[in-house]
Amino acid sequence: MSFSDLFDSGFKKRNEDHFAAIVRVAMNDGIITAEEKAFLDRLAHNLNISAEDYKIILKDYKSHPINPPLSYDIRLERLYDLARMVYVDHIKDDHEELLLNKIAVGLGFHPENVKYIVDKALTLVKNGVDLDTFMDEIKNMNR
Repeated sequence: MSFSDLFDSGFKKRNEDHFAAIVRVAMNDGIITAEEKAFLDRLAHNLNISAEDYKIILKDYKSHPINPPLSYDIRLERLYDLARMVYVDHIKDDHEELLLNKIAVGLGFHPENVKYIVDKALTLVKNGVDLDTFMDEIKNMNR
């Protein structure tokens, strides 16, 4: 196995685990609504989850470990990616925002602050900021 194969498989596994964690959040109430399914479809595409892996993860999402990022920076990167996807796909509605709030809690953001953080994240993405600016702005919210 080459070094690049090792990197690719680790990246793929991380994306699958991240996707499975989001499926777990969506399944929190026991069902995946049509809106959540549409969101998951787009997310799977953006994370390069194959159709076969998508079906396996949906069927057996609990077999994937929940590994919320330990690093605050990685949490912010994932939030940035998700907020960008919501904004770019023009899918921000009450259902998507609620799911994004749930996912943010799953990423490790405190439930008391999550609505404010998600609102700020969506505003920053709407304003076209890059990742570094996004991270700085979110970090400076609490100061």
